Amino acid sequence: MISSLMPLGPSVSRNRIITSFPKWYTPAACLQLKENFHGQVNAACQRRNTGTVGLSLSKVVVVGDLYVGKTSLIHRFCKNVFDRDYKATIGVDFEIERFEIAGIPYSLQMQWLEDALRENEPGSCFVFLVGNKKDLLSRAACEQAEVEAMHLANEMQAEYWSVSAKTGENVNAFFSRVAALAFEQSVLRDLERRSSCQLQVGDGDLIRMEGSPSETQESKRPSSLGCC
Repeated sequence: MISSLMPLGPSVSRNRIITSFPKWYTPAACLQLKENFHGQVNAACQRRNTGTVGLSLSKVVVVGDLYVGKTSLIHRFCKNVFDRDYKATIGVDFEIERFEIAGIPYSLQMQWLEDALRENEPGSCFVFLVGNKKDLLSRAACEQAEVEAMHLANEMQAEYWSVSAKTGENVNAFFSRVAALAFEQSVLRDLERRSSCQLQVGDGDLIRMEGSPSETQESKRPSSLGCC
């Protein structure tokens, strides 16, 4: 099925439009070294054949100790502000940011949540190690800190980024990278799901669906609705 989804709500801002695959911060600690979207993703986007991905919402869960700048980082990206009068964020809060990636609308929900990784199966999400407050370090101190951080990121199987919520350095680039990786994964999963549920039309008016047994049994039941 060719998707005819149109962007919902107001148009996205210019710095939320992603036309090419965003690069990593450092190749020494990144999740993927490639420089382009997956070929299947490019083809699906060009044909507008991305299913319901344009209506989906991926979550970015931010975890960390107090006073490391979690809220400041999110506010810099979502609102382009930096508040010196810090107030600790208690409980769960979130922001939603809309993107346009390869011409397809896509949204990220940015959420603060303690122990969030416990709610996700291993390997089901991308992990990033982000060093904030880059503006407080000298160049030499920053380079030394990054050596240690990249070592830790590799142990965590995470991608490392160094940013500054105060100055905004690397903040947009980081979240664009997150959005692109999540978008690509969503498109590939949607393509895989739809390819495993191919429709076959028989000799009569019976439509058989190749899928799980429960799905097959469900397709044989007569519908009580007046539409299809």
